[in-house]
Amino acid sequence: MKHEKYIIGMDGGGTKTHAVITDQKGMIRAEHVSGPSNFQIIGVEKAAETIFSLIEMCCDSVDCRISDIAAVVCGLTGAGRTGDQERMAAGLKKYARTKNVRLKKVVIESDARVALEGAFKGSAGIILIAGTGSIAFGKDAKGNVHRVGGWGRVLGDEGSGYYLGRLGITAVVRHIDGRGEKTKLTTMIAKEFGLTDQTAIINAVYKNSFDVASVAPLVIKAAEKNDAVCRAIIENAVVELAWHIQVAAEKLSKSSAKKVKDKIHVSFIGGLIAHDTIVARFLAQYLHSNYPFIDIIQPMASPAYGAAVMNVSKLK
Repeated sequence: MKHEKYIIGMDGGGTKTHAVITDQKGMIRAEHVSGPSNFQIIGVEKAAETIFSLIEMCCDSVDCRISDIAAVVCGLTGAGRTGDQERMAAGLKKYARTKNVRLKKVVIESDARVALEGAFKGSAGIILIAGTGSIAFGKDAKGNVHRVGGWGRVLGDEGSGYYLGRLGITAVVRHIDGRGEKTKLTTMIAKEFGLTDQTAIINAVYKNSFDVASVAPLVIKAAEKNDAVCRAIIENAVVELAWHIQVAAEKLSKSSAKKVKDKIHVSFIGGLIAHDTIVARFLAQYLHSNYPFIDIIQPMASPAYGAAVMNVSKLK
């Protein structure tokens, strides 16, 4: 008896891992959620344990054997580099062997890469991810993938939560010094974190590894209360994020933004812009005013589904 073949796609991060199992036509047959799989934090073996348990759950749901799985494609946080992808893939295969199981094909990709596939169900488009960091990925009509940003907080991450937090703290120290405008953020940071003066702020940032991105929600809150300084920070971030999209669009169309004629789908992903925040609203307004070819849409499918429908034969 010939068994049907399936593909399992996963989207994993620091808190949870979402898995879907599809048939070879791309129809979802079952889905499950389990614990974290960020191997950079919990280690390869623990991540492999989570992923393997989800493989078993998926197989149980459709009453198939693991040998019926044509491919397991995982988009994981921290898997943006080839060496890390290979390390995690090897770790998963090794873990499976301890269970007397052979996985036919394992593909490890970045969480952003599978989010791009899910957002447009494999078609062309651009995703802008803005959370603690920022990055844009675009896929053109020929299937070529282009990346803009993602250089990390020291060299990049413009428009991100870290960026908002850093500019927010800078605005506060300038206010304290008398070099900058008055801002509600000074009082808000003092109340939230106990950072009331120069010594406290310097010690927190330079000695105590203060989470700079944790100030971003306060910047947003102050901006929503019409604090001029924080609204300016938001506007600055919006321009930076829009620039990511402009460059990605130019890469997709192989022309300057002024010459782009065809509509390009864009989806917002990440805590800063995926929901109805002031950043998302300002960004949408800015894009509509300056880039008429941009069509902002909600992601069509989950990143886990994007992982499942990727053309695994073309992936390294």
